[in-house]
Amino acid sequence: MRESTLWLMHLAAGAVMLVVLGIHFGVMHVGGLIGIPRGEVLTFASVDARSGMAFYLAVYLILLVAALYHGLYGLRSIVFELSFIGPGPRKAINVLLVGAGWGFFFYGAWAIIAGFLG
Repeated sequence: MRESTLWLMHLAAGAVMLVVLGIHFGVMHVGGLIGIPRGEVLTFASVDARSGMAFYLAVYLILLVAALYHGLYGLRSIVFELSFIGPGPRKAINVLLVGAGWGFFFYGAWAIIAGFLG
């Protein structure tokens, strides 16, 4: 994939995170100020009830994908810009980061879906 496409996806992931985290802060932290009754958001019953809602399943999965891509692409960019490495090590770093990303995704998705299924 072209570097410009990867960079645009990095920016899009950042924008998605802003929207999703805005929803999170609106509902969880300032919901009372904007008219959303929030009750006791940190009790086990409240967290358990939210984890069983399809809306939160989607929000958490979207946040997981966006944060992983944004973070791992940012790390890749830093490593490539601050070091003088050839194409061989660059490919190894790409493979390592993609593998780590998939591993983190499956673990995170498993945790989110397990909470949803109860």
